[in-house]
Amino acid sequence: MTNDFLSLHFDALVIDGHCDSIGNQLEQGRWLGDRSDVGHVDLPRLREGGIDVQFFACYVPTPYQRHGAVTHALERFDQLHLLAEHLPDQFVLARRTDDILRAKAEGKIAGIAGLEGAEALDASIGVLRQFHRLGLRNLGLAWNNRNAACDGVAESRTNGGLTEFGVKVVAECNRLGIILDVSHLAPAGVTDVLAVSGQPIIASHSNARALCDHPRNLTAAQLEAIASKGGVIGVTFVDAFLNRGDPQAATLDDVVANIEYMLGVVGPDHVALGSDFDGWTLPKELKDATCYPLITQKLVERGHHPGVIRKILGENLLRVMRTVLG
Repeated sequence: MTNDFLSLHFDALVIDGHCDSIGNQLEQGRWLGDRSDVGHVDLPRLREGGIDVQFFACYVPTPYQRHGAVTHALERFDQLHLLAEHLPDQFVLARRTDDILRAKAEGKIAGIAGLEGAEALDASIGVLRQFHRLGLRNLGLAWNNRNAACDGVAESRTNGGLTEFGVKVVAECNRLGIILDVSHLAPAGVTDVLAVSGQPIIASHSNARALCDHPRNLTAAQLEAIASKGGVIGVTFVDAFLNRGDPQAATLDDVVANIEYMLGVVGPDHVALGSDFDGWTLPKELKDATCYPLITQKLVERGHHPGVIRKILGENLLRVMRTVLG
């Protein structure tokens, strides 16, 4: 890798749209302030990989989704707050776009607090507002299962979209300034969110169905619909979403193929990255957050303009964040 690639990568604003790493801190005791050879993400490795902004999903595991979802989600939020409180010189929990730009200028990593699944809302708009007060700025409406707001992709047979509560959640997220994330959502729900939301939405970690026929990936029509509302799609590194038939054969080239396919479908303003670090298994070349510059290297080698690469690395997600968060 030449200095040209590194200069572009480390000068750019790099935003990763999805990781599950805060669960490691809660459940495995792996303090993300310390460098580790376990897992994919910690602050030192984010810094080594040139990642300036990391979306942290507070996922509620299936055993807690019916009982204890709010408590478990709050425990994950607590871990994010502990990271910010104990390492204020390294990490900030961003609430507005200016927090991100300030963190970049100060050499700090900005975290975006997210919920992965509306189970943690306990069918209450008041709970949603409380999470917003704690810093919630990204809401994945579903994981794979059904909840009070919508059906996840595992329930697609029902053709269920947003419930009446789900419609209220979308409206309140628009009002509060919370980004809506449709990764994991059943197709009817994606359609409903696009129809109801007055703000751009994201699919934080989903690939192209045309390249890998997996239910978690998006069709060209879905990609176009998200883009038409000003949203972005985060190409993910999950091996099963890159090569469903043989996930262990997935490669960095498959990630780049998804980026290039989406560029052809929706153009350079609507493609981003969402690794799913610490959420699933990944191609061997992308062993952890330190490998992010390899993506920039590949895109440069394939002739993509530096301005387009900067958009993919972070500027597209930043645009959505500025629109929604302010």
